[in-house]
Amino acid sequence: MVAIAQGGQEGEADYVRLRQALIGDPTIEPLLPIFVKTCRTKLQFWGYIQPISKTYKGRREHIYGAFQRLLDFLERDGRAPADKNVTGVLEKFDAEHVHAAWAKALERRTADPEGAITSARTLLESVCKHILDEEEVAYDDKDDLPKLYRKTAEKLNIAPSQHTEDVFKMILGGCTAVVEGLGTLRNRLSDAHGKGKVAARPQPRHAELAVNLSGALTQFVLSTWEARNER
Repeated sequence: MVAIAQGGQEGEADYVRLRQALIGDPTIEPLLPIFVKTCRTKLQFWGYIQPISKTYKGRREHIYGAFQRLLDFLERDGRAPADKNVTGVLEKFDAEHVHAAWAKALERRTADPEGAITSARTLLESVCKHILDEEEVAYDDKDDLPKLYRKTAEKLNIAPSQHTEDVFKMILGGCTAVVEGLGTLRNRLSDAHGKGKVAARPQPRHAELAVNLSGALTQFVLSTWEARNER
């Protein structure tokens, strides 16, 4: 785009190909400058950028400024520190479907909040089932997330009822409340169920909260299970 803005003769095919690649990425697309989305051809972009400034410097600065948010995001590896922490724990966990659920939750937070909420719930549910299977604890396929979590928590000795210190009971009780909240949020706002005529639609901030909570709980449960196995 800088080259085009300076009168370069870059090919139309390259412009279209690169633009489609960016727009087709659900993580990147929301952060793209508006002119990338509206200028479908090299000629359209030239018609946009030419009046912005009479100088090449002015056009460059306009382009750099518009891409700043996306570049900052990419330089941070596209993930917050908490994302990396959970990913690091999951790398030790040999369950492909769990990795897939986490990856989907991360990439959908902005572009597909409903899908992100569904994936966040699936992540925690999958981890609970995996641990219960490994520990040979019976559960029903129809068990919902709160029930699966309660069985997992009891097996790992992290259920509130298994502790006497008030501070531990409070924190672990909060974890249980988060799990129940995730289950309710998924049923009310995710894409897992049909909706009526008037339905609330989750925003990216709701998906961000759901994914972060699910990731934190997943990290806690897996770390606890790992520590228990080491002993």
